[in-house]
Amino acid sequence: MELGKVVLVTGATGKQGGTVARALLKAGFRVRALTRRPEKAVDLSAAGAQVVQGDFEDRSSLAAALKDADGVFAMSTPFEAGLQAEVSQGMTLVAAAQAARVPHLVFTSVASADRGTGIPHFETKARIEAYLKGMAVPYTILRPVWFMENFGTWLLPFIMQGDLPAPVKPETCLQMVALKDIGRFAAAAFSDPKRFLGKEIDLAGDALTFPAVADILSQVMLRSVLFRRIPPEAAERAVGRDFALMYRWFDETGYDVDIQALEKAYGFTPTTFPEFLAAAEWARPAAVGTRS
Repeated sequence: MELGKVVLVTGATGKQGGTVARALLKAGFRVRALTRRPEKAVDLSAAGAQVVQGDFEDRSSLAAALKDADGVFAMSTPFEAGLQAEVSQGMTLVAAAQAARVPHLVFTSVASADRGTGIPHFETKARIEAYLKGMAVPYTILRPVWFMENFGTWLLPFIMQGDLPAPVKPETCLQMVALKDIGRFAAAAFSDPKRFLGKEIDLAGDALTFPAVADILSQVMLRSVLFRRIPPEAAERAVGRDFALMYRWFDETGYDVDIQALEKAYGFTPTTFPEFLAAAEWARPAAVGTRS
């Protein structure tokens, strides 16, 4: 795909979609940012994106957003309308992309979605993947592992109190990836579709145990952060069955991305967790002090 082409980005006002939109703008693409609420996309508009209003439940709005698009970045989430809605919305977008004859759809799924994990929010993405593969839409599937950004969002209140709770064994190694690396891969895929079309790529940038994560957080934030293993039943009460199953899977199976092979195959130098923290405002000692 030549630079300057139009790419529709779904979930553009969220963390993943917004990061991808900015990566595409930086790479020279014309970004069309899809959102239900354009007023939430002021920053993207200021950065150069064309903000378009649309909803997965409104097929006419999708058709308008996809008109003359050269590519679409598609992501899905069950954490707004539920698991079945995620599948339905994902399939609706794929069908709309096919109807619009979009030349390239990049879908972000989740690593190991193709392994039958039994984790509900992994299985929904597996269903969307299967549907996509059965349609006449040229595609690339990116499968990221655990987001490094999770430590700066829903885990942050605990971390600010010096606590890193998780229902996993201290020796369990967790693969993780920075959102900006998803953006880099998406930009690469749209820039060189011949290289990426039909590919299914699991993405990871680092692999650490939770105690190691706590140690790195302590070093960067200049305050003590300790890993605390919590019982699985307590985790299920706190975060629900879906996430409890995911944590159990981390202990028993886990992601299996070959990070070195990924680097070699795509000339990709991933972001390590210390590098991610060095760029994260919330992890800076000054920010820690303002939250104490």
